[in-house]
Amino acid sequence: MQPRAPAPDALADFLARASRLSAAPPGPGGPLSNPGGDHSLDPAGSAVAPPLPHRQAAVLVPIVARDDGLFVLLTKRALHLRDHSGQVAFPGGKIDPADPSPLAAALREAEEEIGLAPTAVRLLGYLDPYLSATGFLVIPVIGLVEGPLALAPNPEEVAEIFEVPLAHLMDPAQYHLKSRPWQGRVRYFYAVPFGEKLIWGVTAGILHNLYERLSE
Repeated sequence: MQPRAPAPDALADFLARASRLSAAPPGPGGPLSNPGGDHSLDPAGSAVAPPLPHRQAAVLVPIVARDDGLFVLLTKRALHLRDHSGQVAFPGGKIDPADPSPLAAALREAEEEIGLAPTAVRLLGYLDPYLSATGFLVIPVIGLVEGPLALAPNPEEVAEIFEVPLAHLMDPAQYHLKSRPWQGRVRYFYAVPFGEKLIWGVTAGILHNLYERLSE
């Protein structure tokens, strides 16, 4: 796959909006002290955030520039995985002690999972961390993917790589608030249908946060 630049006005508009992203990853205090997550979506406000300690993770939100527009690159997790098998996700995972930063962790995981070279990613900024229901504090790293792509899913982790038009994900009407019983309580989460796929949970929550930040 070889991305080409979309219409100059579209790319320029996106980059202007992306300037609203945080230039540095979240540090002590701030959103790390009271992170949002699926617990924030409870209409009654009675959901309780997962308790400390939170395990830190980082994901890459790759924005791919093509001649027909901008797209978000996503993966479908392998079916044999113990956790979240078959779910739609971003490339990413736990921040290891050897990772010098969330950016380094996200780029390392993206290269391991889908063969995305770190040199093909231009950092645009960070969203506030998103606290998963299982206690992972996920730091989303937003990057523009440039140059020729030769992606290869790692079959140990990824079943499929696909793209969704950014315009689809920037339409608030695509986000549906759903709920289901989970561990003795009702869990609320966003769900975004796209063809035969369903983007939901943490992935949809991060995308909704991206929509909110770019639409400010």
